[in-house]
Amino acid sequence: MQNNIGWNFDNSYLNLSKMMTAQLSPVPVKDPKIILYNEKLAKELGLNFSSLSKDQQALIFSGNVLPVGTVPWAEAYAGHQFGHFVMLGDGRAIVLGEHVAPDKKRFDIQLKGSGKTPYSRGGDGRAALGPMLREYIISEAIHHLTIPTTRSLAVVATGQNVMRETILPGAILTRVAASHIRVGTFEFVAAQKDVGALQELIMYCIDRHYPELKGEKIPALQLFRAVMHRHADLIVNYMRIGFIHGVLNTDNVAISGESIDYGPCAFMDGYDPKTKFSSIDHQGRYAYGNQAKIAQWNMARFAETLIPLVDVDLNKSIEILEKEIANFADIYGAKSLEMMRGKLGIQAGDTEEDHFFIKELLDWMHANKADYTNTFRDLMNENMHHSIYQNEDFQSWYAKFIKKNPDKNIMKKYNPVFIPRNHKVEDALQHAHDNNLEPLHKLLQVLEKPYEENSNQSEYQMPGPKSDVPYQTFCGT
Repeated sequence: MQNNIGWNFDNSYLNLSKMMTAQLSPVPVKDPKIILYNEKLAKELGLNFSSLSKDQQALIFSGNVLPVGTVPWAEAYAGHQFGHFVMLGDGRAIVLGEHVAPDKKRFDIQLKGSGKTPYSRGGDGRAALGPMLREYIISEAIHHLTIPTTRSLAVVATGQNVMRETILPGAILTRVAASHIRVGTFEFVAAQKDVGALQELIMYCIDRHYPELKGEKIPALQLFRAVMHRHADLIVNYMRIGFIHGVLNTDNVAISGESIDYGPCAFMDGYDPKTKFSSIDHQGRYAYGNQAKIAQWNMARFAETLIPLVDVDLNKSIEILEKEIANFADIYGAKSLEMMRGKLGIQAGDTEEDHFFIKELLDWMHANKADYTNTFRDLMNENMHHSIYQNEDFQSWYAKFIKKNPDKNIMKKYNPVFIPRNHKVEDALQHAHDNNLEPLHKLLQVLEKPYEENSNQSEYQMPGPKSDVPYQTFCGT
């Protein structure tokens, strides 16, 4: 049945210490049905399921039928969740294997919601349809917004319900990732106090994700620097598009630099650095404006795991790593300033003046509850007719902006027209629960071209209707 699909498995992660994984197969489900299938992604991976019926495809994407040439596994990892260290692991996800695409790039093919594992900690190992559809929507949107991310190949309904606060239909997501190695993976190994396994993991990550670092004298230090730069880039991109990840725990920080795990995430409408949506983030730890700070905190936790392998003198090792962590603010600040100049299409000028100029705009946006995405598009299109722009403070700032002769072509690259507006995502999910997938498919179609103006899709540009009830998101279970 699967000879012509194109699978090319080469499972290198299983060569690491046996404590890193638990080998087991997904738990079969009752009646899998395809809900979403990402044909374009399949083509990029060199996969072709067209010779199979929908029922046969569903058997693969549910884990009921395993691809030839792999030994599935769940991964062990730890993590700081809301600042507290916890031993974790894939409690409801199983990696089918590492697929090597025709361009030689390596991808984990993971089934999320595929049943209990040794790391389930009392959970049922399953996932509900809504959160799996949300991850599909957001991960594909983030990809088309040109941000490194895990992606979604398929969602299947399992034909079985899951019990949460209510009874919900179950589903399995097929997630595609450069790997599932996280800061939490390093925390898990460090907790075992196995320096040999830690060294092995470092070299594996360099070989898989940072081959340019091969041959460096202090691989642990070079890996840390590389991961820190990629993580800073990722957070700058979150800030660029008004995205709030919502749960930037260390187990959700991928060593590859990809954005991973789309649970309580959402997008900001009116600009406010304190914007948060997660129902359990009571203190705003992961609010929009805190994401850079928490990224530095996460990198400090990563650095702690590397202490034994930076220098034989542990005190010297700590001193070196502390200096590296202290550099994060400057690294992030420079990348952030470059990004904001890009959003405004302005040439680099005096750093202090540019900071003040950008702050003036953001302060005005905050005070006037201006829509973050649409304000930058209006600036690009010189569409300043809305009453909000007749404000005297804005007009004063705008006069200075025009004098800077902004480059509209640069602005187009930095400022999306379309983001997954929260109310549109919720509407699509609600209709999907009612067995109407048309709004979901339409939303996904719009999000494929987020930087292209389209007057026929203007409804997808509008922020949600005002409500006295704050919008909330929930950890996807």
